[in-house]
Amino acid sequence: MARFSCTKIIIILFYVLLFLLLSCTTLQNTKTKVKAFPLHTNGRWIVDEEEGGKRVKLACLSWMAHGLAVVAEGLSKQPLDSITKRIRPMGFNCIRLTWPLELVINESLASLTVKESFNRLGLFDDINGIQAHNPSILDLPLINAFQAVVKSLGDNNVMVILDNHCTKPAMCCSETDQNGFFGDKYFDPHVWIKGLTKMATMFNGVTNVVAMSLRNEPRGPRSNLKDWYRYMAEGAEAVHGANPNVLVIVSGLVWDQDLSFLKNQPLKLSFNGKLVFEVHQYSYGKGPGWIIENPNKMCAKILGEAMRNSSFLLEQGRPVMLSEFGVNMKGTNLGDNRFLNCYLGMLAELDMDWALWTFVGSYYIRNGDFIVGAEEVYGVLNEDWIRVRNASILHKISAVQLPFRGPGLSSKAKQHKVIFHPLTGLCVLTKSTVDPLRLGPCSNSDHWQYKPQETKLSIEGTLLCLKAYGEGKAPKLGRECSSPNSTWKMVSDSKMHLSSRVNKNGSSVRVCLDVDTTNNIIVTNTCKCLTTHKSCDAESQWFKLVDSVGGGV
Repeated sequence: MARFSCTKIIIILFYVLLFLLLSCTTLQNTKTKVKAFPLHTNGRWIVDEEEGGKRVKLACLSWMAHGLAVVAEGLSKQPLDSITKRIRPMGFNCIRLTWPLELVINESLASLTVKESFNRLGLFDDINGIQAHNPSILDLPLINAFQAVVKSLGDNNVMVILDNHCTKPAMCCSETDQNGFFGDKYFDPHVWIKGLTKMATMFNGVTNVVAMSLRNEPRGPRSNLKDWYRYMAEGAEAVHGANPNVLVIVSGLVWDQDLSFLKNQPLKLSFNGKLVFEVHQYSYGKGPGWIIENPNKMCAKILGEAMRNSSFLLEQGRPVMLSEFGVNMKGTNLGDNRFLNCYLGMLAELDMDWALWTFVGSYYIRNGDFIVGAEEVYGVLNEDWIRVRNASILHKISAVQLPFRGPGLSSKAKQHKVIFHPLTGLCVLTKSTVDPLRLGPCSNSDHWQYKPQETKLSIEGTLLCLKAYGEGKAPKLGRECSSPNSTWKMVSDSKMHLSSRVNKNGSSVRVCLDVDTTNNIIVTNTCKCLTTHKSCDAESQWFKLVDSVGGGV
């Protein structure tokens, strides 16, 4: 009896120890999985340090720290740890943290305490707010407060891109602010390189700082290619020399919308595997076009410009990040809404890394109009820095937060298609041959196959293809795949309408995939906005066939 008890105890202890060992291993794997740093590039992809290099998709928010106070926004609203803890649960893995050059080149500014910085601006309510929520930061010099923000992000498994947004602290930007291009009054390239070097050195060894963006939105009358090639190369070399771990992100010309000149002359650097290009885009860059023009034509126009100006680099095997785009998160701006649906289709199709403007719900003070506590309607957080401003838009954006494809994501599954619906951020799912198709999470998507020359939409590994049955009716899967109603083509200027033909009163008519918004069931309807008609909404019929591996995104 005693020997049995002893044996039993030994067995129990063995399993307890095994459980603890497995638990520790799981915890360690969890930590290293999101921190396999430093990052580098493999062709057009950003990858980690795992064997072979697994893709890391940067899905970022921009967090402004280059304003007049030179303190990351929001610290008078909520505790720093509470703010940084909100990022990962919203699906973002990265913060593009902005900073002004004077934070590191102007000793008198960098040594100001947070309290002194707010005092000089008369922001006494913010001082009280920081005292209440972040008392440990109030008496820190500005540069140390900036470091504290980076540390808090790292403590919560959030990667950081350090973005040199401007020289003098201020809201960005204008063509004539003397802050836009090399040689401007506030943009001495030699002082800029000195500042980049200091910042890169400061964060050398800080593992969650994965990249540095050299300068936000080069612009203005001084812009020229000779100086761009010279100083961007010198800035990149300086950053890499001071901190070889970080990715070096380089902006183009014309408010960071134009990298087309790289077709003819690449940027020559002494190092490899660290260079990423960046591009920006907003709806207001096209004036009222998104409201007054045909949405299909407008979408085609902007996507065509993106391909000519920047996206072509992806086809050449060079990484490009959409490091700024954004919309009015209240959802009330028609132009922004159309722009977002168009651009989400592109982001999914190209599977780009990106950063959304912006994280912030409000500003301490907005220069220009000098409104204290100004609301930021582009912010994912509300003015209280607690509530999400628009859960519907955030859900839509979540569809492109995870990678669709890339190195190391799947060793077994071959590439297939998912049918992505940008308006909802969902994908087309099947249940059976008799049930209607529905929208659902892209992670649950079927593996679709589509070859434009064959024009069949079929399910991988089956004889089933998609067939249309008429206006207002649900298309279904079937085995007879040679009839006109089982033929699907991408039509419209936007190339986001999936169209087939059905018989109506003895005539062949074109129908397009659509969504019954009352129940998310897929139907076919008369195709919208295929002509030059301007006052129409096409987005319910916008679908993208996206290359993917594994189970969707």
